[in-house]
Amino acid sequence: MPAASIELLRHGDTGQRSYRGRLDDPLLEIGWSQLRAAVLGRDWDAVVSSPLQRCAAFARELAQARGLPLRLDARLAEYDFGDWQGVPIETLAAEQGEALGRFWSNPAAYPPPGAEAFDAFRARLVAALDDAAAAWPARRVLVLTHGGAIRLLRCVYEDRDFADMAGIDVAHASLHAMSWRRDADRVAQG
Repeated sequence: MPAASIELLRHGDTGQRSYRGRLDDPLLEIGWSQLRAAVLGRDWDAVVSSPLQRCAAFARELAQARGLPLRLDARLAEYDFGDWQGVPIETLAAEQGEALGRFWSNPAAYPPPGAEAFDAFRARLVAALDDAAAAWPARRVLVLTHGGAIRLLRCVYEDRDFADMAGIDVAHASLHAMSWRRDADRVAQG
């Protein structure tokens, strides 16, 4: 099956400075402006989005304005950071600095307490992109999602170790292009 041209777009600024994970924060006005600027002059055939409002609200606006099909996919939600969700990074650094350092060095091996299993996070994200590629083969698909999700998907796409995640820059409203083949197609092509 032909690859889909996927562009991952991180949501805009919410004003929050902690691991937000599954918390459903709205965009700040600057976040809306960041996203509108990011898509200016770019074209897609479909939009797929995390259902969290910091992604989905803009995805709805864009799809409606451009007459594009829109799919909300819960598998594109951010990583569930467990006990660290919503806790300011400064607080985590002060109270659990060693654990935070281990997480940054290798999130798959040292997840936060009570967090989503990393293999499950990877599996749901890959399945979501596989389904988008199958629905729109050889088409251009915009996928609105989250910083952690984009870092993990870039590791998968670039065949990088998950320990590299902390070093991948994913600014608000940044675009990350990839030619995505379904997992079964990647395996078959070796």
